[in-house]
Amino acid sequence: MSYIGASPIVGNFQVCDAISVVNGQAAYTMQVGSANVFPESANHMLVSLNGILQKPNGSFTISGSTITFSSNLVTGDVIDFIQLLGDVLDIGTPSDATVTNAKTSFVSTSSAAGLQIKGDGTTDGTLQLNCSQNSHGIKLKSPSHGSAQSYTLTFPTTAPSSGKALVTDGSGNLSFSSAGGLNLISTTTTSSAVSAIDITGIDSTYKVYKILIMKLHMANDDVSLNGRAIIAGSVETGANHPYVAHRVSAQGTPQHTVVASTDATSWKFTNGGIGNAANESCSGEITIFNPSQTSQFTTLAISMHYQDPSQLAGWSGGTAHYNEEPLGALTGIRLLASSGNIESAIIKLYGLS
Repeated sequence: MSYIGASPIVGNFQVCDAISVVNGQAAYTMQVGSANVFPESANHMLVSLNGILQKPNGSFTISGSTITFSSNLVTGDVIDFIQLLGDVLDIGTPSDATVTNAKTSFVSTSSAAGLQIKGDGTTDGTLQLNCSQNSHGIKLKSPSHGSAQSYTLTFPTTAPSSGKALVTDGSGNLSFSSAGGLNLISTTTTSSAVSAIDITGIDSTYKVYKILIMKLHMANDDVSLNGRAIIAGSVETGANHPYVAHRVSAQGTPQHTVVASTDATSWKFTNGGIGNAANESCSGEITIFNPSQTSQFTTLAISMHYQDPSQLAGWSGGTAHYNEEPLGALTGIRLLASSGNIESAIIKLYGLS
């Protein structure tokens, strides 16, 4: 093909690293930047020995990255240079690890991706992200050909934060949302006697909250675990804590009792006394439903397991709500004994996604 002016320069021109002649040796390894290189053929090279260009496949041959001269070189011989021309009809194939970041620029358009990772007809396109030592890595893989899927995932416009997961809006637009399940909000550990434990941090973030109580130990014997509502940060002590508590305990023959109150300053979370011996305690959970809404009463579901003063197993379950008018958003729960102090407990507050 003819050109007006100078013909375009093509090829992958490289000059090999300097090679020191070894007396009596004909074969030498060719490298560029200390990495082995593999010329297309001897005809794709310019080799100068002692100031004289050498004839390809006559004065030298190549095999892989090795150049072999037709006779052994001796002390005093000088390999002036070895220039690789690449594929003189194309740009050639870059040597391994020779394409740097500066030589890549992948530009996306409205109709095409900037970079495609293709399959080979059997294996789906896969992108691998290696560790710093390149000894292992993770892979992002395309759906199979048979699934006939073509979609785009667009990453969020906001930064991630703890406890969030990627979710899609159905059109491939991703956002960070609270991960499904229980999300820990706070842990309260009590190891010395206190008159009450306030569990706060309840707001409109979640529709359901759970308080898990573990190994709550009472100072006095045969007392119940009670609770009070915290509304807008203030502990309520008025007669607005209706509850129903069902008790099942094993005292020779199983006993079932039910207690209900519509006029009490505290909810009763255990319909029965908890023992205060060293090996007696109370554990359970309180579930709070939609505490921030103020159009209806806030409802609690309670399930408690404990040992009574006779060291027999007891369970108390029930429901409670807060009906102060006008209704306020529940922001916490105060735990307290029906008399005396709470000596120790571990209490965790979770939000349910």
